[in-house]
Formats: sequence, structure tokens, C-alpha cells
Amino acid sequence: MDEVIEQETIVWKGYLACFGNDSCVIQSPWILDGDCVFGADSDHTTLAVAAIQLMQSKGCNLDSINALPDVEASIITMTTGVEIVQASEDETVELSADWDLCISDDARVVICKKDSDLELWQPEGTIEVDADFHQEITSAWQKECNPNHVSQGAYISRQQYDEGAAARLKLLGQELDGKMIWPPRQMDDNGLAIPQASTSLHGEATVESWTKLAPAGAPSEFSFRAPILGGITTVFVRFKQGPRGVFLLVDDEDNNPQIGDQVQFVTRRIYAQEAFIRYGLKCQIVKE
Repeated sequence: MDEVIEQETIVWKGYLACFGNDSCVIQSPWILDGDCVFGADSDHTTLAVAAIQLMQSKGCNLDSINALPDVEASIITMTTGVEIVQASEDETVELSADWDLCISDDARVVICKKDSDLELWQPEGTIEVDADFHQEITSAWQKECNPNHVSQGAYISRQQYDEGAAARLKLLGQELDGKMIWPPRQMDDNGLAIPQASTSLHGEATVESWTKLAPAGAPSEFSFRAPILGGITTVFVRFKQGPRGVFLLVDDEDNNPQIGDQVQFVTRRIYAQEAFIRYGLKCQIVKE
């Protein structure tokens, strides 16, 4: 239908969303010349993850979702536990799920039940992005995603990345002798094998310290983007269950972290090598 309806805008994981019984629409808050565009570290995959997490928080039971090959199905499944069904080129795999993940030409994702009617929605809280910044960061990602690009920093193969991705993306720790271990590891201090990561850490943590790396001092994985972003900010956080860890802050917000700040974890692009984007969790400061 052509009529724009008024529905509550939900601010979720740094995005703007609208939730209904049969659908969820989520988009970037950034606008350029009237079009919705991606933030500095977002894409359709990160939007899809956030949309599914919002629906799960509202009590939706999602086992599987149909999707086109425009999203990284494995990342979405590892992060949310929802199977992403993508049709194969030889048509041996059919789109059999009850829900569809629809992608627009702009920075917007819709998850809806099959054959459901969608109503136009005008979100509140959009932000105009600087045109030069958007062009520069988009160009930097294109260079970084070039198949021939390999940074001079620590090389992590796709196999290495995939081995630990699920535990990292879902914040899964290991319980041993009444303590929580994170990041997961294979052996304890005595060299004995310990159970696989299966316990979820709390989705928020507290900043204990932070560091901002100047553009010239950032790891080479970020060499294209760090000068545009004005550097890279990391935070050292403590989870309620005890473990601590270092995370990047999201790139699409003005970040001035303070010790004691509460942060939540969101899925974002981290960097790319050999045309493969490494996704991971970044921290987003929880606003009062």
C-alpha cells in the first residue's frame, strides 16, 4: 500500500526498526540525499542479524528464513542460531522456510512471513551523513575487499576465522571449576582438555579502560579506513560473570568512552582480507 503509516520507531543495536506481528523492518539511521545508506561498518548482513535478534527479543520463534545470496548466511546462523535457506544455482535447494529475508537497494532489510502485506514506514531519528565521508569510507571498503588485498599484519585464514567464529559471535564461554573462561580455549593451565564453549555471557559489560590508536598507529588491517575515521578506538571491558576482553568500538558513532560506561555488543564488519569480510562483535556505548 502507498500510504505511509505511523508506527513506533525502535532504536536497536545502532539501527532504526519497526516491529509487527508478521514483519520486522530495520534500517541504517544514516541518510544521504534522501537515500538510506550504510554506516561505516554495517551492511545487509549486520542489519539482518540485528533484525533477527530484535524479533527473538520479542518472543518470535524463528527456525529458518529464506534469503538471497546477498547476505553471509553462515554469519547470521552462527550469531542468531537461525538457519538461512539460500537457493542453490542448480535448484536442488528450495526456499522452504515460512519467513523471507528481503533486501532493498538501500541500507534496509525486511523479515516477513511469506505472502504477508507490508506497509510503508517512515522512521524517526534519521541522521544526515557527510557526503565526502560516506564516499571515502565506501571507497576504502571496496579497496579492502579486493581479492588481491592482504594486509601486512597478522594473517588469519578463513579456516582459522571460521573455527572460533561461533563462540566469538555468540559470546560463548566455558565453565571450569566455578569460573567462566572467555575467549574459549582448548586446554586448561595444566594442559588438560576442557569442555567446549556453551555458556552465554551477559550481553552487556563495563568499560575498565580504553585506548584510541592514531591513524598512523592502527594495525595494518585498518590502514585504508583508520585515516578516514580519525583512528581506531578499543575498550577493555569486564563481563558480569568475570571474564574480560578487548573489543573495538563501533565506527558509525562519535565515541568518547569513559571508565565505568556500560556497553552492549553488536555485530559489525571488522576488516576484510582476500575478498572475505571478517565479521565480529563491537562495543556500543549504552546511552542513558
